[in-house]
Amino acid sequence: MSEFGTQQPDGSGRPTGSERLSEPLSEPKVIEHLKACQQLAVERGRELFRLYLSKLDQRLCEFGEQAKNDGERLRFHDTRTQFQQHTDELERYFCGYLGEGFIKFKRQELDTHTGEEKFQGDMLSLVENEDLEETIAISSITHRAEAYYAEPLWALNQRFSVLNMGQKVNERGNPAGPIQFCESLRKALLLVSVDTKAKIIAYKTFDKEFVAYIGEVLDATNMYLSSEGILPNLRYNPGTAQPATPSAVTQVGPGSAQDGDQSLQFETPPPGLVPAPDPNQPSEQYQGNLVDAIRLLQNHVTQYGAPVSGSPQGVPVVAPAGAGTGGQPVAVYSNSQLVGALQNLQTQALAVTQDLRGDGDALQPLQPQNVAALSQQLSTQLQQASDDEAAVDRSDMHTIDLVGMLFEYMLSDDNLPDSVKALLSYLHTPFLKIAFIDTGFFEQTEHPARLLLNNLAEAGVKWVGNDGTSQYDIYTKIKAIVSRVLEEFKNDVRLFAELLLEFSSYTKKISRRQELMERRAMEKVQGEEKLREVKIRVNDEVRSRTDQRELPSAVLLLLLQPWSDYLAFILLRYGEQSDSWLRALQAVDDILWSLQPKESDADKVRQKAMQEELQDILETGFETIGYDQAKGKKLLEALTSLQKLALQSKRAQPAPAPMRDKLETMAAEKAGQTAPAEDRPSAEEEKMVENLKMIEFGTWFEFQGGKRLKVAWYNSKTLHYMLVDQMGKKVAMKSGLELAREMLAGQAKVIAGSTKPFFERALENIFHSLNARAESMQPAEAGPQGGAE
Repeated sequence: MSEFGTQQPDGSGRPTGSERLSEPLSEPKVIEHLKACQQLAVERGRELFRLYLSKLDQRLCEFGEQAKNDGERLRFHDTRTQFQQHTDELERYFCGYLGEGFIKFKRQELDTHTGEEKFQGDMLSLVENEDLEETIAISSITHRAEAYYAEPLWALNQRFSVLNMGQKVNERGNPAGPIQFCESLRKALLLVSVDTKAKIIAYKTFDKEFVAYIGEVLDATNMYLSSEGILPNLRYNPGTAQPATPSAVTQVGPGSAQDGDQSLQFETPPPGLVPAPDPNQPSEQYQGNLVDAIRLLQNHVTQYGAPVSGSPQGVPVVAPAGAGTGGQPVAVYSNSQLVGALQNLQTQALAVTQDLRGDGDALQPLQPQNVAALSQQLSTQLQQASDDEAAVDRSDMHTIDLVGMLFEYMLSDDNLPDSVKALLSYLHTPFLKIAFIDTGFFEQTEHPARLLLNNLAEAGVKWVGNDGTSQYDIYTKIKAIVSRVLEEFKNDVRLFAELLLEFSSYTKKISRRQELMERRAMEKVQGEEKLREVKIRVNDEVRSRTDQRELPSAVLLLLLQPWSDYLAFILLRYGEQSDSWLRALQAVDDILWSLQPKESDADKVRQKAMQEELQDILETGFETIGYDQAKGKKLLEALTSLQKLALQSKRAQPAPAPMRDKLETMAAEKAGQTAPAEDRPSAEEEKMVENLKMIEFGTWFEFQGGKRLKVAWYNSKTLHYMLVDQMGKKVAMKSGLELAREMLAGQAKVIAGSTKPFFERALENIFHSLNARAESMQPAEAGPQGGAE
């Protein structure tokens, strides 16, 4: 067995729990306890692993006998052979990895995950199906085991916190937790070359024949540490468990609990605001801190006598210790009673929403579930199911309250179309069941149910409109998912992992199609906008040279039409740094100079010398753009006549004002610069246009009637916005002024988008709502600050 390191204590460690040690544990003592715990876990793990391999061999034999063909039968035979040949190595590696977890724990490096984080966002596209199936199997086993062994696991977390210098230990960092056994098996299975189906059989057998007995390891480890004086009087209290920090633990004096027993107690926050967690932290850490802060605020609000939002009316709520008025014990509804009552409510919801299973194209109007009314229905179910009067534990009530706030936020989220809100609101009861079955649900950012809800909400925003439209049949797909949850979910959270895999695969294909369509539309529009930019640039260049001059109609026509087209062609093909562009612009200057009356002989000589070259340049330009030869010839002849007048020191007749205005307006419209005087934006419109310059690609607009369009791209130079529908198809190109006017008229609004997943947004909203509530209570409850030092 590997030896533990000799990391020196930092002197900040404190025991966690109801009873303080007389002094912090010394380094040798910590190592002694960890070695003893390691030995307990490894020795019992070795015994169970041998039995497990024996059962797995029997299971594979059975599958081989039931095989449908010789090929399948041969594969199972080969798999059995692989396991039989590597029995000793598998056992050695499994126990070695398990023991190594204690060494990592001592180094404060243990943080084992099931791999579910790969389900999130774009990472899913990088996960192979085999890896995904294996991850789902492991995560399901782990979550179920952690829920089943919640009490001994919680106690062991607290005791290991003492060995961890007072730093909080959770399930991922507990060296004897279920996830460590699962991860040790995953690593050990790398020794054998078997297919995914065989691995799934191995994991299912492990769940039945091994994990079902690890409670013995947890109990034995708890018993050893308790006998060594580490939190010997610890009582199960998951609702208020907090990190084992010196400031959180308070001393409970003798006689403060019945029979001298002591329980974990923690300081409640003073009235007022709880600091918001830092959003710049990694998402998992940030959301975990949000949940911790929410729990703290819930305790604070209820401690100061405020009713719990959504509490079942008619059912008392008691503190976790179960003491009622006057300190008399009160019967508390058990976890199984709560789950049973919720199952009845779930069945009722399914009966109400039978039409959800329909496959019709038309969206059936569906009223959202009344979240507040569900608490009263839960109260009724609990009272009907119990012969005796009982109360809801405060920690359970906080869970009910938190799930209720989650779904209340959903119903108020502007991102979600109303039809999707109504549909997803029926997941309230199943999610409340999950929170009771899997007590760490809110702390697990990678929980399959949580990721599924994120994906359903995101799909609703992307492909369902408030006008009743639905792209890619996504509404029907969401209906099917909700229906399956209501009908099939009893107490096995693996259903959510299966639905997550199915729905993610479906939406991933849709996203690829949508992205491809958007990209093609965007490339086309970008080409059009590039041409528009060039035309605007050309028109500005020509107008900057002609605006202050009185010019004949023929010259204005030549410069604003065919020669502007030629300039645009040159600028697009060769760029503004090219000689071709500079020569084409010089031709404009030469034309304008050639029309000025010539007084000196030098100017006359110069004009005669350049006239033939200028005519060649113009003819070449006309041919390049395919300009009508007859029209081109007339323009060149008119220019020659005007140049002769200039040589005679005469000025040509300028174009009449209406004619000039017409030619200039036509050129501006051709360049996309339409802004008549009567159509100038107001100050309010200009301000809105400036605000629109700040929006990001991907911003959704909802237009009159509920139609949703997304800004897939916009041109910062021309301020033209490309709007696509929920399939990624280009619907319109709108100018910033058009959008601004529609918004000011109430015909369009920006849907406040966010790149954060739904669950994270909900936790932020719940935190700020509870914090505001706590702050509003402060003046009446806090009183003057101060007191003895």
